[in-house]
Amino acid sequence: MVVLKSPQEIEKIRKSNEIVSEILQILESEIQPKVNTLYLNDLSEKLAREKNAIPAFKGYRDFPYSLCASVNNVVVHGFPNKVPLQEGDIVSLDFGILFDGYYGDAAKTVAVGKILESTRRLTQVTEESLYKGIEKAVPDGRLSDISHAIQSYAEAGGFSVVRQFVGHGIGGKLHEDPQIPNFGKPGMGIRLKSGMTLAIEPMVNEKGHDVEVLEDGWTAVTKDGCLSAHFEHTIAITDEGPVILSNLYRS
Repeated sequence: MVVLKSPQEIEKIRKSNEIVSEILQILESEIQPKVNTLYLNDLSEKLAREKNAIPAFKGYRDFPYSLCASVNNVVVHGFPNKVPLQEGDIVSLDFGILFDGYYGDAAKTVAVGKILESTRRLTQVTEESLYKGIEKAVPDGRLSDISHAIQSYAEAGGFSVVRQFVGHGIGGKLHEDPQIPNFGKPGMGIRLKSGMTLAIEPMVNEKGHDVEVLEDGWTAVTKDGCLSAHFEHTIAITDEGPVILSNLYRS
C-alpha cells in the first residue's frame, strides 16, 4: 500500500534528508587516497548522533554498519573496511537516518583523487539518469515512466542498469511501497499522485547488468568485475511536480 504524505509529514522527511545530505557532503570531503571506508562509517555514525538522529541501516535486517560503502565493482551494500582507498577508485556512499519519526536516504558516487575519463563518464551518466527519472515523477504519470527514463538515458550512454535492486517509497518506514525498478517500458504500474515520497536510486554498470551477492549476504558486485556507480535522491511528488528533499548538490 502506498502511503500519501501530508505537507507536514513531507517537511519532516525533508529535515531527515537534509541531515543525510549534510553528512554525505562531509564524508565526501574526507575522501582521498589512503582513507578507509571504516573510518567513513564511524564518522557517519558520529555525525548522525550529534544531530540526535539514528543511523537507519545499522541493524536493519542485521546489516552491521551505518554506512554502505561500495568501492569500484561493488554495486550496493558494501561493508566498510580498513582497506585504504586508492587514487583512481570510486566509492558509492549510501546513508540513511531516522529523525523525528521519519527517514532520510540518499547516495552518491565519489571519485578518489584523479579518475579515468571513462570512469568519470560512468558516474556522470548515472547521476544524470537519476535526474531524468526524477523529471518523470509527476502527478498522473505512471511509475514505470521513472524506470524507463533512467534505463533509456543510461543505455544511450553505453552503460547498463542493474535489475536486481530497486528504489522505494520512504517515510515512516525506510522501505515502503512502491518498489521503483530502474528499467522497464513506460506507461506501466501505479499512477503517481501528489503526496508520494520516493527514494529513486539508479545503479548503473560499466558493462553488463548482471550482479551477484557475496557470501556475507549483502555485498553485491558486478558479475563481470567492471565498475558500478550509484546515485539516490529522496523526492516528494507535488501538484507542481517533483521536489528533491535530499539536497545533495549536483556534481
